Amino acid sequence: MLNPELTRRDPAALPRLALTLLAVALLWPGIRLSELDLPVLLASSNLSTMGQFLSGFWPPEHGQEFLALLFKATLETLAIATAGMTLALLIAVPGALLATRALSISALARGGRPAWWAQALRWPVRGLLIVLRSVPEIVWALLFVRAVGLGPTAGVLAIAITYSGMLGKVYAEIFESVDPLPTRALLGAGSSRLAAFAYAVLPQAASEMLSYTVYRWECAIRASVVMGFVGAGGLGQQMDLSMRMFAGGEVASMLLTFLLLVLLADLLSRVLRERLT
Repeated sequence: MLNPELTRRDPAALPRLALTLLAVALLWPGIRLSELDLPVLLASSNLSTMGQFLSGFWPPEHGQEFLALLFKATLETLAIATAGMTLALLIAVPGALLATRALSISALARGGRPAWWAQALRWPVRGLLIVLRSVPEIVWALLFVRAVGLGPTAGVLAIAITYSGMLGKVYAEIFESVDPLPTRALLGAGSSRLAAFAYAVLPQAASEMLSYTVYRWECAIRASVVMGFVGAGGLGQQMDLSMRMFAGGEVASMLLTFLLLVLLADLLSRVLRERLT
């Protein structure tokens, strides 16, 4: 019979405590460097100022002229996100196919491990995907605003460049996470790589790819709103103008519209996954 003291003692208690203390020790310098000061935020004078600021958001603006402007800005935001994602997919899918090891023919005779030269050929593509996603879309938007001027074009190009790197990386990892046996069987039987991808890899990866793509489309909607503050069009640009004029009601209506867009993206993702499965 086990000793009750042994059954009550958690053998992982000390390691967990040590990891917790280590995390706190590493987090503390970051808090100091970020100059986080919660007492200042909760000071009575600041709370009064924030209360007056938030009171200007009610009631939301619902005039007919403003709603027409809001509808146009919303459609522009959706167009920026959708067009940017479309261009990103045109770059990401070929990049993922070139970067993934799931379709490696040299791995058939090496127990699933590609030859060194095959891996070396994939590194330039992986490096390109890293470069594309390493620069935030807001920085690309600033550059393209200087290059092509104010408007949605800068936002579309910024989303296309950044999200192509993100999608390409994740797609390549999804392709490598599926069951490799059907792919190897088709390649071993003389099938082309595209046929093996279409009939072995894609059916297994489609659900996860769809979920991540719709999630990234939702992120693109949020990004297009943020990029509007630097002149890339859409809801963000209109929100920037309203905030400069201290029109809190207009900002509240735009925030509610933005919330509806995110809910729409979540509902679309759920419906597409259910129909796919």
